[in-house]
Amino acid sequence: MESVVHIIVAVLLLTGGFFVFVGSVGLLKLPDFFTRLHAPTKATTMGIGAILLASMVLTTMRDGHLSIHELVISLFLFITAPVSAHMLAKAALHRRVKFLDHSKNAQLAARAAEQKTPE
Repeated sequence: MESVVHIIVAVLLLTGGFFVFVGSVGLLKLPDFFTRLHAPTKATTMGIGAILLASMVLTTMRDGHLSIHELVISLFLFITAPVSAHMLAKAALHRRVKFLDHSKNAQLAARAAEQKTPE
């Protein structure tokens, strides 16, 4: 039974590490602010969630009772990551950060340019 739990934890850790790595590479390699914002908020959130789930499974197995610390951390992360990404994107729109030239969001950029910024 213990080896099955260790295999599950190893798979969760590898999956989480993969998602965190992909999010980090996306943050470095994607061309503009808005696409760079997408990579860490989606991929890294899933990666940290898998890592915390692995920690929760291993701690529950070791201690014999359900560990909710990791669950609370995951809940906080899943609530705050999209909100912070939304706030960063809104701030970038208000500061008129340039979109990629061939982006599908060219209409959004034109509409944002027409709006007046609050004084």
